[in-house]
Amino acid sequence: MKLNDISGAIVDAAYHLPSQIGPGLLESVYEELLACELTKRGLRYERQKPVPIQYEGKVLEVGFRADLIVEDAVIVELKSIEILAPVHKKQLLTYLKLSGKRLGLLINFGAPLIKNGVVRIANGVVDEPSTLCDSARE
Repeated sequence: MKLNDISGAIVDAAYHLPSQIGPGLLESVYEELLACELTKRGLRYERQKPVPIQYEGKVLEVGFRADLIVEDAVIVELKSIEILAPVHKKQLLTYLKLSGKRLGLLINFGAPLIKNGVVRIANGVVDEPSTLCDSARE
């Protein structure tokens, strides 16, 4: 499966959640529900995966914990806040660099419309907001 196909499936799964349950829940709830949606779509994922980093020749066992790593290719960072701050995008970009992954999705379930709460970060380039699976769903 190609990166764009994986990310498209993730965004499609995320679009289903607000219409089903609404905004304002904890990030951990959205993580659980998104995992259910990914399972329905046959996607493999790991939750709260510790990712070690190397620093000056030493391996630090837990550099960070990825909310989700889908198909061992896409890091998904979840938020449930009113407005994303620039640091959230920088954080995901750092996660990508440290893990060697090429694509990340920052999904904010606190955005008024989920389509405005999805940021795609690839190869150091930030596209805001994502137009993946941009349909009539809101």
